[in-house]
Amino acid sequence: MSSRRAVIGLVALLAIATSCSSKTAAQRAQDVLDQGLVAHRAGRFADATVLYRKVLQIDPNNKFAFFDLGVIDQSSGRPASAEANYRLAIAVDPNFAQPIFNLAILRQRDGDLKEAESLYRRVAEIVPTDAPDHLNLGLLLRGEGKKAEGDSEVATAVSLDPSLRSRLPASPSPKPTPKPTPTP
Repeated sequence: MSSRRAVIGLVALLAIATSCSSKTAAQRAQDVLDQGLVAHRAGRFADATVLYRKVLQIDPNNKFAFFDLGVIDQSSGRPASAEANYRLAIAVDPNFAQPIFNLAILRQRDGDLKEAESLYRRVAEIVPTDAPDHLNLGLLLRGEGKKAEGDSEVATAVSLDPSLRSRLPASPSPKPTPKPTPTP
């Protein structure tokens, strides 16, 4: 009877080992992405970058790896690289609001207000309850002289999140100010 238990135990161990080694590419990519997020949150950006690139080797269309690389690039003062990564994330998922929002901030800072406005509007369509997006869009519109429409967007933002009232500039027609880049 003990040899039978040993055989059953060995079979169970083999089954566990086989299931661990038979992870799908998506599961392996998610595991590496999770490691990247841990490194990213700990401020180990070089390690996170290596891990996100490894995710893309496993899954070349991983929108989260592209997005997170963009966040690192943006916060590290590499806006062109950040923009490229955000655009890749958006190419994978045209309705991925976070990189669209961050791209809007970059385009606004670069002075391309038309594209920034278009991107903010896209986020508002995808996530109508995104208060910071409505705020940024409203401030941008005010800065372009579209006061009524800008005021409406700002009012929407404040109704969605009353704490945003404290971020409003004192002047009635402020220049647009971007919101800080969200962290993953």
